[in-house]
Amino acid sequence: MTKRKAIISKKECVACGCCIKVCPREAISIPYGINAEVNYNLCVGCGKCAKECPASVIRLEVMNYETEKKMV
Repeated sequence: MTKRKAIISKKECVACGCCIKVCPREAISIPYGINAEVNYNLCVGCGKCAKECPASVIRLEVMNYETEKKMV
C-alpha cells in the first residue's frame, strides 16, 4: 500500500507558517521557530501545504509501508 506524505526541505524553510494555516489535520508544526516539521502519523498527503508554501519547499512524496515506518 502506498501513501503520499508532505516532505519539507528544512534547509530552505523560512518558518512563515503558511502551511500550518491550511493543513486540515494539524500535521505541521514549527518547533523552536526554526523550520516546519510534518507529523507523518497525521499527514494525509492532501497537498494543501505544498500549494500554499510561498518558498516552494514542500513536496509530496509517495511512500510505501517500509519507508513510512522508518520516518515515523
